[in-house]
Amino acid sequence: MNTYPIAVIGGTGKSGTYLVKELLKQSYSIRLLHRDPSKVEITNPLLEVVQGDARNSKAIENLLQGCAAVISTLGQPKGEPSVFSQATKNILQAMKKHGIKRYLVTTGLSVDAPGDHKNEHVQFATGWMYENYPETTKDKQVEQELLLESNLDWTMVRLPVIVQTDELFPVAVSLEDCPGDSISAADLARFLVGQLSDQQYFRKSPFIANK
Repeated sequence: MNTYPIAVIGGTGKSGTYLVKELLKQSYSIRLLHRDPSKVEITNPLLEVVQGDARNSKAIENLLQGCAAVISTLGQPKGEPSVFSQATKNILQAMKKHGIKRYLVTTGLSVDAPGDHKNEHVQFATGWMYENYPETTKDKQVEQELLLESNLDWTMVRLPVIVQTDELFPVAVSLEDCPGDSISAADLARFLVGQLSDQQYFRKSPFIANK
């Protein structure tokens, strides 16, 4: 068993549930944030559910107490203002207070990063997101900028369509362009957990996809 827990935010979403399963499979203990702990169906001695909202700085500060790293697969609640930059500010502040360095977060293809060479398909998808979801799309870019300004060992993983399946497929990774149209939720979970002990993508924003 890994001694120090991993703080997980967004662990009951369409990719987060697979992440939690993979962490438990690899014997990581978890502190999972949820606004309503009674709705968390999974039970495991390694899993502790902490009540709170990612937009509340005190809740994040409490969640991260005693943790070794933080992983966020936070999604956007329907009908609410964009959550991403506010959650990131809270996470960065709490990580600094608790002396935590490793942060993993997932985001969409629309986020631009230094060194990008997006293909026409990804450029079109980025433009479509800005046209149809301007608030959240701009806010995710702000999130990237906040990470660049920090001194943490962060990795922002940029994703195509997530397919909710336990099947595993070959995975491609690129720092310049998305290498495929989709990613298995199980493959994403394995990639994220693997990054807890891998420095290859420190302070970088890789695209990942199934080949």
